[in-house]
Amino acid sequence: MTTESYVAQPMEFRKAWRALKALIADPEDTRQVFTIMRALTGKSFYKQYLQFKASETGLRILEEQRDLLATLADREALKALPDGTVGKTYIDFMEREGITAEGLVEASEDAYTDFTDKDMERYAMRTREMHDLWHVITGYGRDGLGEVCVVAFSYAQTKSLGFAAIALMGAYDFSRKFPGNRIFRAAWQAYRTGRKAKWFPGQDWEHLLTLPLDEVRAMLNIPEPDVYLAHTDVIRQTRPEMLAAAE
Repeated sequence: MTTESYVAQPMEFRKAWRALKALIADPEDTRQVFTIMRALTGKSFYKQYLQFKASETGLRILEEQRDLLATLADREALKALPDGTVGKTYIDFMEREGITAEGLVEASEDAYTDFTDKDMERYAMRTREMHDLWHVITGYGRDGLGEVCVVAFSYAQTKSLGFAAIALMGAYDFSRKFPGNRIFRAAWQAYRTGRKAKWFPGQDWEHLLTLPLDEVRAMLNIPEPDVYLAHTDVIRQTRPEMLAAAE
C-alpha cells in the first residue's frame, strides 16, 4: 500500500473475536494481539501516520530513516547509560522480564508484509517497538492487569479499536477472576492518563532514552498509576509465570 492509494482495511469482527478468546485463554500468545489489531485497525492507523508525518519530529525520523529496533536491541549501549535514565530502566526491565525487543518482531512477522510505502512501514514498525517502552514510562508491569492498563492507555493514544477490545475483555475477565477488586477503575485511570498525556507515537524516543525517567514522565504528563499499584494481589497472581503455572 502507498500513502496515495491507501484504503482502510475492513473491520473483521469475527476474526478479532476468535483472537480475543484465544488471547484470554493464553495471555502470553502475543501473536493474537497483532491479529486483533490488524482486524480492528480501520482508519485509525492511517490517521495516526499522517499526524506523525506532519510533525517536525516525525518528519525528521522518517528523513533520517531511523530504526528504533536497532536502538532498543543494542543492549550494551543501553546498559552503559546512567542509572535512572529511561534507557537503563528499560533494559533492566527487559532483562528482568526475560524478554527482548526482537521478540515483538517475531510475534508480528505476518503483520507488516503488505506495505509498499516505506515511510508508512517505518512508522508501523516504530509503534510496534514502542510497546515495552510504554510499560516503563507509564509504570504498568507485564502482569495481566498491567497489560490491560497499557492497552487502555494505548487506545486513548491511538484510537485503535483493537486496543479497546483487548482492554475491555481483559478487564472483564479479571473482574470475574478477582471479584471485589477495582479492575475497571484501574483500566479507566490508564485510559484517562492516555488522554491527558503527550502523544507517545510522536516522541523522539532515541533522545528520551538518555534522559532521567522521572524527567520524561513529567515531560509527557504521566502520573503515578496508584489505582493499579494498589492491586498488589492481582498483580502478583497475574504475572506471566503465575498464569502459566495455573494452566
